[in-house]
Amino acid sequence: MERRTIGARALAVGAVGLGCMPMSWAYSASRRRGDESLRAVHRALDCGSTLLDTADMYGPFTNELLVGRVLKERRTDAFVSTKVGLLVGEQHIVANGRPGYVKRACDASLRRLQTDVIDLYQLHRADPEVPVEETWGAMAELVRAGKVRALGLCAVGARGGRRSGGRLYDATILQLQRVQQVFPVSAVEAELSVWSPDALDALLPWCEARDIGFLAAMPLGNGFLTGTLVPGVGFEADDVRARHPRFTAEMMAANQPIVAGLRRVAARHGEDVTAAQVALAWVLAQGRHVVAVPGTKRERWAAENAAAAGLRLTPQDLAEVARLPRARGSWD
Repeated sequence: MERRTIGARALAVGAVGLGCMPMSWAYSASRRRGDESLRAVHRALDCGSTLLDTADMYGPFTNELLVGRVLKERRTDAFVSTKVGLLVGEQHIVANGRPGYVKRACDASLRRLQTDVIDLYQLHRADPEVPVEETWGAMAELVRAGKVRALGLCAVGARGGRRSGGRLYDATILQLQRVQQVFPVSAVEAELSVWSPDALDALLPWCEARDIGFLAAMPLGNGFLTGTLVPGVGFEADDVRARHPRFTAEMMAANQPIVAGLRRVAARHGEDVTAAQVALAWVLAQGRHVVAVPGTKRERWAAENAAAAGLRLTPQDLAEVARLPRARGSWD
């Protein structure tokens, strides 16, 4: 697989990574299978998807434990990205950016991941009660201690309402400007997909100008851009899509022209090329430091997603995708 670099230290990863969150968080619990998820991680690594993206809050904790079972056998094959800064309660999630907590959380993640170093340690969310410079300083100490190789930041406000355009990521860019004065940022993780392209307006250019890697989260639109979801079928109550404004039956039907357009492009590249692969290839075409991080818990999809790294869209393809209708949500 094509390799891309993250940050000024030129940390190399496969152009398509693996988002491990769906294996134990956010999507229907009844459909999770630990053994199947393990096979998906192994298959991703076999295909060159070296970046494994997890977080201590996924589960919580169980996602890191699952990834750790693979790392115990294949640490040298993987680039491990995990996150800190969010605590999960019974019915709520709160931020914790206190330096002491960050250091303890890192040690706990290392134990769960069964490794002695985290390749990319990301701040999931800044704590409003702690200056972000203090949190970032504690993370920088982990680098100096040899427990972490590089630091990253997750974007704020990826779905902050009806706003669109560059203003959506103003808060993230301000945070980045502050922490960059403390210790270099190697990567930013934010939503980027055919139906959520907002990061292209300001956030991605900001990263590109500074050689900061960009990890494209949700590049398949929470599964919608695969074309495998059927409008009206509905989601289980614990699935985040059950409350998402683009996943009502009406909006899923209204957004079908986006999937149809991706399928038209796919058909020009061969009968085995899928809409999902076109969606991922579009993300990769947005910049040389962009790494797509699609989430899946299925071995089949991990292999299909990895194969998208070899798909090269033509200028005609990119122009056709650019003409697709804007995604609609229940607020429209």
